[in-house]
Amino acid sequence: MTLLSLLDYAAVLVFALTGALVASRAQLDLIGFGFFACLTGLGGGTLRDLLLDRTPIWIENPTYLAVASVAALLVFFTAHLIESRYRAILWLDAAALGVAVAAGAGLAQSLDLPATIVLVMGVATGCAGGLMRDVVANEVPLVLKQGELYVTCALAGSVALLFAPQVGVITASILCAGVTFALRAGSLMFGWSLPTYKPRPPRQ
Repeated sequence: MTLLSLLDYAAVLVFALTGALVASRAQLDLIGFGFFACLTGLGGGTLRDLLLDRTPIWIENPTYLAVASVAALLVFFTAHLIESRYRAILWLDAAALGVAVAAGAGLAQSLDLPATIVLVMGVATGCAGGLMRDVVANEVPLVLKQGELYVTCALAGSVALLFAPQVGVITASILCAGVTFALRAGSLMFGWSLPTYKPRPPRQ
């Protein structure tokens, strides 16, 4: 099993856990849990593979579907034990974001694609699954939540991987995931954010 495959499995598992937790907050049945887990866990990787004209990972290897389904089952029977499911979603999502960005940007880099494509694939892989989850659940997407870093974290992690090829693939992937998670964690804990647009009255 390659490093990129391991990253994909980890991203699918952790993102699927967040999808199932969203289903628990909506009090869905087991099928609903499975749907949200698979949508969230596989959404980013599927978008990445389609954009790169590759067979989606879960079609090429159905084990990814099994991983997401197991995550749904696990949460279905244990979600009631978690004191704050929303807080769990935030932190699991942050961890999954880091791993998924490393998987997406790393795959694009391994295919010798241009730097801009590496950046786009890192952001798309990291952000698409959570975006799909929140839109379907009729919640404000974390990607677009005001006053928090999200896409910026994915972009920064992709840049870190792009400019660290000389340290080796494993170290570069760890650096990418670490930068992404650290920025997202800082946003959650300390309120780090970028300046937002503030409308001004027109000049007379």
